Amino acid sequence: MIERCAIIGLGLIGGSLALALKERHLAQHICGVETNPENLRLALAAEAVHQAAGLQEAVTGADLVILAVPVGTIPGLLREINLWLKPGAVVTDVGSTKKSIVSAAHEILRPDIHFIGGHPMTGGETFGFAGADPYLFENAFYLLTPTGATNQAAKNLVCQMVEGIGALMMEIPPDEHELIMAAISHLPHFVATTLVNAVIDMPVGNRALALAAGGFRDTTRIAAGSPEMWRDIFIANRDCLLEALSSFRTAVAKLEEAIRAGNSEQIFQTLNEAGLVRRELPSKPKGYLPNVYEVVVTVADRPGAIAMLARLLGDAGINIVEIEILRAREGYGGTIRVGFASPDEQEKACELLRTKKIKCWPKA
Repeated sequence: MIERCAIIGLGLIGGSLALALKERHLAQHICGVETNPENLRLALAAEAVHQAAGLQEAVTGADLVILAVPVGTIPGLLREINLWLKPGAVVTDVGSTKKSIVSAAHEILRPDIHFIGGHPMTGGETFGFAGADPYLFENAFYLLTPTGATNQAAKNLVCQMVEGIGALMMEIPPDEHELIMAAISHLPHFVATTLVNAVIDMPVGNRALALAAGGFRDTTRIAAGSPEMWRDIFIANRDCLLEALSSFRTAVAKLEEAIRAGNSEQIFQTLNEAGLVRRELPSKPKGYLPNVYEVVVTVADRPGAIAMLARLLGDAGINIVEIEILRAREGYGGTIRVGFASPDEQEKACELLRTKKIKCWPKA
């Protein structure tokens, strides 16, 4: 599909894109650019790219250039590569903010270079190539932000790439993208970061963190993300983030006042309303991702337990689409969540496991 592709930045997203493109044979030649020696070493060891090169060599002659770098560096990078790009080259990015980047691209790049903003809605608290995964984009939303000036052929190329790596493409205007991301991505990261720092600053902070369990760890998991990346995101989308923070501050003040007044009815109502909304959120958005039918299985803590489970189901022709260790206790055992594509496979899996005296139950 792509004769020559250049990926600038081989961290979590750029490295995962390189692995996905190469594994699926979507690009004949992938040239990687990376200034972090460890990321470059790992990417070459994993054979994620066909070649590592300097910036000019990588983008010269490239049909598709992917910018997988912090959003704050993208305008300067566009200026640097502008004269080296061949006529008709397509440039895209993977940043979590879009309005300023799309605007900068249209101002900086030559008229014969085509830019389309992109944002894969996936990732994790890890960063760097060490967290890269060729299946990171599987069934994940990949947002594209074309404008009225976007070249149709360029958009088609990026759309084909998105579909080729297993992601689900959605088009969204840059302005709307910023507001949505401020609400569901940037505000949560702000909250996670400030929650960690608030606990650290408490007199019992060290002891509290030592005892931190599921609730605190789940709420603050994303605070472990790349500080450089999130610094740039907060600055680039500050207006929308500040708007989201204003709404958050109002909600905090409302619940705080109810607690201060000992208003149990208001506290219950606030908690109940939030709980209802949270429980109604689909685990996978309806209309875009297929349902996964889950079974929870208990297994003993011994080598090969998961392999035995997978082999048992595979020999019966039952395909696993997701698997996750939920909890485990060393020396005893644990629970594993196994996902299937249909309720029929879910039922067959339960029947098979029970005949083998393996405790399991379907998860609603």
